[in-house]
Amino acid sequence: MTIWSRVGVVDEQVAATLPLWLQPVAAVMRDSTAESITRFVPPDGQGRHSAVLVLLGESELGPDVLLIERASTMRTHAGEPAFPGGALDDTDNDAAAAALREAHEETGLDPSGVVIFGQLPDLWVPVNDFVVTPVMGWWRESSPVRVQNLAEVANVYRIPVSELTDPANRYLVRHPSGYIAPGFAVRDMLVWGFTAGVLSKLFDRVGWSTPWDTERMIDIGAT
Repeated sequence: MTIWSRVGVVDEQVAATLPLWLQPVAAVMRDSTAESITRFVPPDGQGRHSAVLVLLGESELGPDVLLIERASTMRTHAGEPAFPGGALDDTDNDAAAAALREAHEETGLDPSGVVIFGQLPDLWVPVNDFVVTPVMGWWRESSPVRVQNLAEVANVYRIPVSELTDPANRYLVRHPSGYIAPGFAVRDMLVWGFTAGVLSKLFDRVGWSTPWDTERMIDIGAT
């Protein structure tokens, strides 16, 4: 399978129907490149393909994002917060189909209430050689979400964007390998790695971030 895209893709007709608070997200996606999000750009012709759903909704606390906490027994990234998602199946027509299918399997999300308005460029996770497409969704009609399979998912959260962008909840995270990147400490968990990188870059580019202390560091163990 070849790399789908190294630049963001927006469905312009769908983007025009988004609520005003979400319009800036579609705007910055149009010129987003893999290089503008991460230094881990997918090598041509390499990597296993997967997709994640970056689902933005709105509640009484304002805009929020759907995250899962992976089960502690998982072989990779055990116990880590993440976007819903996973590897593409032969039955998936595209990245959006895979992201919605996985989100439904992991959280019980009703895909009929989700409007897909585009995708960010493909990104690479070197540790497991996944090429990941972040699929962007608007949660037009919210549905109940909860853990569907305790063997894979420990918790399901709707995290307000205001909670993630609160300077008190932002840190730099240092891995034993020396890798340092932004992270978020929310709901007694640490969002870091791929998920935090996408959220941090998105918040910065959209203008949702507020100044935070970039000297605060959390050291984590090897995963």
